[in-house]
Amino acid sequence: MHVIHIASELAPIAKVGGLADVVFGLARETQKKGHTVEILIPKYDCLDYTALKNLKPVFRELWSFDGPYRYHNTIWSAEVQGLNVLLLEPHHPGYYFSRGSIYGSPDDVDRFIYFSRAALEYLFKSGKTPDILHIHDWPTALVAPLYKEMYIPLGFRTKGIVQTIHNLQHQGKCSPQNVTRAGLRGEDLLTPAKMQDPFLPSNLNLLKGGIEYSDFITTVSPTYEKEIKTVEGGCGLHMLLTKHSNKLKGILNGIDFEYWNPAVDQLLPAKYDLKTAQQGKSANKTELRKKFGLKESKGPLVCAISRLVPQKGPELIVYGLKKTIEKEGQFILLGSPAGPEMTLQFHALQKELSKNKNTAIHLEYDEALAHLTYAASDMILIPSLSEPCGLSQMIGLRYGSVPLVRFTGGLADSVFDVETSKKPDNERNGFVFDFPDTSGVDWALDRAFKSYKGSKWSTLVEQGMKCDYSWSRSADAYLKIYSNVSATKPS
Repeated sequence: MHVIHIASELAPIAKVGGLADVVFGLARETQKKGHTVEILIPKYDCLDYTALKNLKPVFRELWSFDGPYRYHNTIWSAEVQGLNVLLLEPHHPGYYFSRGSIYGSPDDVDRFIYFSRAALEYLFKSGKTPDILHIHDWPTALVAPLYKEMYIPLGFRTKGIVQTIHNLQHQGKCSPQNVTRAGLRGEDLLTPAKMQDPFLPSNLNLLKGGIEYSDFITTVSPTYEKEIKTVEGGCGLHMLLTKHSNKLKGILNGIDFEYWNPAVDQLLPAKYDLKTAQQGKSANKTELRKKFGLKESKGPLVCAISRLVPQKGPELIVYGLKKTIEKEGQFILLGSPAGPEMTLQFHALQKELSKNKNTAIHLEYDEALAHLTYAASDMILIPSLSEPCGLSQMIGLRYGSVPLVRFTGGLADSVFDVETSKKPDNERNGFVFDFPDTSGVDWALDRAFKSYKGSKWSTLVEQGMKCDYSWSRSADAYLKIYSNVSATKPS
């Protein structure tokens, strides 16, 4: 089977969030299982070019449209850890992907609409005939309407389109004129059965277009699939997703078990496995304390590794940090604040606590430091208001850091409370609270601290490290969907 992912992110070369990790992990696991996989993303100026091998132009004469204007594009190919990656470089006067960042420009909708049209134009002109086009979130959702409204009549064929919803909150709402610039008649799509936004009827909704026009929809955990079909979790699209339940499935994401492996992790000062976890984590804890100037302590080391956005419950992270210190534990926060207000707030907190020898706050993403923190910490706090899947809890389990999580989305599908879960005792692996408030964080921390002092803590750590959240099973579920979709006749 030949699968082409069209996406806005790809780890490790263009990463903002979990979408990048999912595209990389799923693509690599699919390839390992014997299938042909390609990934097409924009050629951003902020790519990590050190991670690209054999970068070269492979298609120089690609022309695409932005309104009435025709622009030249170049397609480059490269290898990223054995994966074949295609990079689309537009020679456009708007410098669409030369902004120093992946998202955050006022014309993001236009940038990714242009990319979606040019990506399909490349596949058509190059003669590729993939079995599956796999598109991700709103930035590439327009691929599905473009394919069925424009490229099928032109003669381009694929056996099916799969749309993955990584986060329903972001939908790509825009005016019909934005889509008209890609060569479709935006006004013709402004109907409830096509791309009309249910709450802004004069606007189109790019993600809705992907949902309506794709052959199958996946999202990133079974619980999130249920949540997005409710009024509370559906972000205005719950009725649409309920209508399409027959082509919607939640598949829990995985993590790369080769990359996230404390036994061989080159970024750790002390490697360890299941048998040597206690010694290994102790040695890494010593190194992390030295790095941040923390004092020795018999209390547990709690961490939070998160983007600091409202969805992640930043105020509950701060509460958990202060509560941990009160309880004579230690807390490390690796956070990436979004927006000026959040940045100011956390820099002020960092300054306030700068002399405290039981806590440290680091406000820039640092891959090596993240690995060390997972390996050193005893617990990881994830109090998200919503979490479609989440990868931090899976990485925490892999490294023996017991998760303290809110019962939502993929957190509910991967962390099972040591006291309240209906799972067998040997499958329970963390502490779960129902409501995203301070009493929920208190309940989780109090129980976790009590357990840390008891004789069963090492068993809990071991059960977490034994959890299999690798990509293998998730990829099998995707392959089954690919097979079912491609077995049907093209639309």
